[in-house]
Amino acid sequence: MTTSAKRHSTLPVAANDRSGPAASPRVKLYKRRIAIRHADPQAGERLLAEALGAADRDALHGLLSQLVKASVIGRKPDEANLAFLISLVKNIAPKDSIEAMLAVQMVSVHAAAMRSACRLGLTDDIPQQESLTRALTRLARTFASQIEALSRHRNNGERAITVRNLSVQDGGRAIVGNVTQHASMIVAEPNVATAAGPVPPREAGEYERAESRHGASA
Repeated sequence: MTTSAKRHSTLPVAANDRSGPAASPRVKLYKRRIAIRHADPQAGERLLAEALGAADRDALHGLLSQLVKASVIGRKPDEANLAFLISLVKNIAPKDSIEAMLAVQMVSVHAAAMRSACRLGLTDDIPQQESLTRALTRLARTFASQIEALSRHRNNGERAITVRNLSVQDGGRAIVGNVTQHASMIVAEPNVATAAGPVPPREAGEYERAESRHGASA
């Protein structure tokens, strides 16, 4: 990979919009090399490494090469599509090597899903439609699994639980809105309690059956 001092042109809107983060350096694709288009070669590599979450120069070149392959349109890498994929990875904002690899996989799966969707819309052949539908479904499920994997990794391996129903007894305090905790949290059934406090659902059922038998024998 080499760098080039040649500046790339930008759309007027993008050039005048200073409210968002600066765009990552564009990449120029040649037959046998890749050039980062930036006035300062070292600054260009640094900005692109930050966008992709690459820990060093080798990681940057490896991730960028993989994205080049994922950008293929009509059997040829596409610069505009590559810039789009880099932008997506940058917005995912990978914080370490695992997140960087997962982010690159996610945008690659998204690109493959969109290619399948495009081919599905262009064919009238029933067997091809069925095959493409299965492929698109698998890719969509894979993408959803990748989102969940990224979320678990960022939450230290715990799955988040959102509690939307809340029961408040006398003297308690309520929180308005959704409350999210991790998988280690235990939520009791509302209105089920003993003198010792809330009882888990299974134990609550056993407690009620015991009370019913006691009342019947009395």
